Amino acid sequence: MTSPVKFAHMVLKTANFTEMVAWWKNFLGATARHENDFIAFLAYDDEHHRVAIVNVPHLGERDNSCVGLEHVAFTYGSLDDLFGQYERMLACGVSPYWTINHGMTLSAYYRDPDGNQVETQFDSMTMDEAGAFMAGPLFAANPIGINVDFEALLARRRAGEGVGTLVDYATAGQ
Repeated sequence: MTSPVKFAHMVLKTANFTEMVAWWKNFLGATARHENDFIAFLAYDDEHHRVAIVNVPHLGERDNSCVGLEHVAFTYGSLDDLFGQYERMLACGVSPYWTINHGMTLSAYYRDPDGNQVETQFDSMTMDEAGAFMAGPLFAANPIGINVDFEALLARRRAGEGVGTLVDYATAGQ
């Protein structure tokens, strides 16, 4: 079997079109490659679009008791970039509802105006290290991770602490 070469995009349907398009543009630092009253195609990198948002005015509110997609995640190239996104969103009045060290990532979770959950993350391990970690006993004992305080981590980073100690799973949450 041949696997895909990349994940291309996601499409969100909403009754809150204007608010959702504005939120996602801001959150991703994206621009609209095409936008009208029905659909917006948003891009922030070399892909023609990563997020499309469709205006469906008659939709009801989200029912979290139903099956569906849990969240989507976006990886940042450095811990400082992840912290920069965290600070930028705070300045816009958007706080994460959860900050956690998953072991292989340090992550902050947000909700868009429709309640869709969005993870921002920094890969704190190489793919080989992450594979070994996920196959090991620490991950088996707690496959979700350890809650962390991004404000405390950010203060430690500003004080000059290195990335390795800030993302260390063994001391996370302390």
